[in-house]
Amino acid sequence: MSTHRTADLGFARLDLDRAERTGTPEVVYAAGKTSAQTVACLEALHESGARLAWATRVDDGTAAAIRARWPAAVIDAEARCAFVGALPEPVGNVVVLTAGTSDGPVAAEVAATLTASGVGCTRVDDVGVAGVHRVLAVAPEVAAADAVVVVAGMDGALPSVVAGLTDRLVVAVPTSVGYGAAFEGLAALLTMLTACAPGVLVVNIDNGFGAGVAAARIVKAVAPRPHRP
Repeated sequence: MSTHRTADLGFARLDLDRAERTGTPEVVYAAGKTSAQTVACLEALHESGARLAWATRVDDGTAAAIRARWPAAVIDAEARCAFVGALPEPVGNVVVLTAGTSDGPVAAEVAATLTASGVGCTRVDDVGVAGVHRVLAVAPEVAAADAVVVVAGMDGALPSVVAGLTDRLVVAVPTSVGYGAAFEGLAALLTMLTACAPGVLVVNIDNGFGAGVAAARIVKAVAPRPHRP
């Protein structure tokens, strides 16, 4: 099979073989696209032979259009993701922690990305450093995970604490949650980049998709590879 096929839709040129090259398929970023454009992209990906086509940042109107085209499509409203096709069987386990309930939508995008990538996920919500005993209570689950994703806004301090509790990779996701001086996630981002605990990988503000892909690749790198004829 060629590893350089594309589908030219006029408004988009889709990379049909990205999954073969990188392990992660092209995923449709629905924000800024019309509902019709998102549906067309998903259709082209699905018809190219992909077992699963998915879109992120899907609003309610686009979700309705996707469901009208594929009644069996899976819509994750909290994660704002849509899936057309078969979700893979999961391997491994990534623990996804949120500092607070307000970080939930970004954590949901992480979890949806892991699921679509074929990696197991366990979410633990509202364990921020304002009550640090809460994250200490789940330290055994954190230590047993294959990787950990920490989603936090405000001061963004939670990833440093978590990285001090495990020898697993910690992927930190700053969110735009917080009052004025949080600067829509910039404060959390800078805190995470200057974490005193080593082993913290930081993605961009609200980038649950990027964090999920990073954690999935770590887990799948050590998981048995499927046989390819």
